[in-house]
Amino acid sequence: MLMWRAFFLALGIYACIFGAECLVVESYVFAGDNSPSPTGQQSMFQSSTPMAASRDWRPAEWAPWSLLSTGAVVILYSLTLNRPGG
Repeated sequence: MLMWRAFFLALGIYACIFGAECLVVESYVFAGDNSPSPTGQQSMFQSSTPMAASRDWRPAEWAPWSLLSTGAVVILYSLTLNRPGG
C-alpha cells in the first residue's frame, strides 16, 4: 500500500506543477530534428517523412485550473490512504 501512496502523491504533485506552468506560459514549442538519416538508411523506428521543425501547443483556458484542482484532490487523497501497520 505504501507504493500506491507514493505514486498518487507524485502524480498529484506533477499535476499541480504542470498546471502552474500552464498558468504562466502562453504556449509551448516542441522542436523536431530535420536532419536526414546518415548514409540515407532508415531505421525501424524512424518515419519516412521528417518531422516538422517545430510544433506549438497552447493550453486551453480551463487546463491550468483543472490540473491544479485535480492535483490538489489527488494529493489530499494520497495523504488520507491508510498507512501500513497503522
